[in-house]
Amino acid sequence: MNAFSLRRLWAIVVKELRQLRRDRLTFAMIVGIPTMQLLLFGYAINMDVRHLDAAVLDQAHTRNARELVAELAQSQVFDFRYRLDSPAQIDALMREGRISAALVIPRDFERRLADRDRAAVQMVVDGSDQVVQQAARQLAGLSVTTLLSPLHAAVPQGQVEIVNWYNPQRRAPLNTVPSLIGVILTMTMVLFTAMALVRERERGNLEFLIATPLSPLELTVGKVLPFVGIGLVQATLVLLLGVFVFDVPVRGALADLYGAALVFIVACLALGVFLSTLAKSQFQALQLAFFTFLPQILLSGFMFPFGGMPRAAQWLAELFPLTHFIRLVRGIVLRAAGFADLWRELAALLAFAAVMLTLATLRFHKRLD
Repeated sequence: MNAFSLRRLWAIVVKELRQLRRDRLTFAMIVGIPTMQLLLFGYAINMDVRHLDAAVLDQAHTRNARELVAELAQSQVFDFRYRLDSPAQIDALMREGRISAALVIPRDFERRLADRDRAAVQMVVDGSDQVVQQAARQLAGLSVTTLLSPLHAAVPQGQVEIVNWYNPQRRAPLNTVPSLIGVILTMTMVLFTAMALVRERERGNLEFLIATPLSPLELTVGKVLPFVGIGLVQATLVLLLGVFVFDVPVRGALADLYGAALVFIVACLALGVFLSTLAKSQFQALQLAFFTFLPQILLSGFMFPFGGMPRAAQWLAELFPLTHFIRLVRGIVLRAAGFADLWRELAALLAFAAVMLTLATLRFHKRLD
């Protein structure tokens, strides 16, 4: 056996560095992944809840009521975008996902302030979102009178009554289990599709398919269609475990839930197909899948409060399919919402799927040329 040689070792190191320099995608991942993680965790991820969309139902119409709303708005926790006239409007806006909370000021607000024997105001919150519950609990610890400049008397706390809709027991699985359907599908569908198509190309099987009369669109759709069934099986498995193990209720229609899951699966598969046209090897496909999965799980509102992110991060999150599917699945499963209530999120998923399929087909045709 030859003795260890630094010269031969250095030759191997130089070879690998040159190979890495020629592999532009892997080199970009080396720089891009840590940069993306640093920016996401250091800038976009913020545990402080801010700018939650909210509504006000002011039945008192007094100076103190208006001052209370103004003081709460200055805290920047809630953005009171809607002024309502009836309690029925709260249910409609919350079911559509347009508000996370609603401040209800009763007609006898002034008398409640004077008596101090019961809650002066009521905060109705979307209990399907733990972040909103956390913000509401912080608000419940305040005394309403300390927020009103003319009334700085020492008054017991607890003057804000919190009403949790859709999750009165404040159980964490009701928030996390439905969202896990989207997280699991994002990870598996994108990865499986991208790696499967790249593997076919590495083995030379695509050359045989190219010789057939199949068009690029037919070939693309035909390769990913079996994964639609796999995705529906995974969604069903997570849903059954959620219902029977974690006692998660399904309040909406199953047809709406599976329809949303089907559109989301198509969107994920379209992304996977597009990534397969960029990758030259299965390792690169794995890198690209991870590169798209990380920002989705961090910015979608699954792990960190969406309202605490800067506006630029929220705009970026709106481009990801997982953000819209989490809103869809929480709305259908927990708030009994339908497509009529959540059509914006469904339209965003359809648009994403259409764009990714178009780009993938164009790039696939280009590679064939």
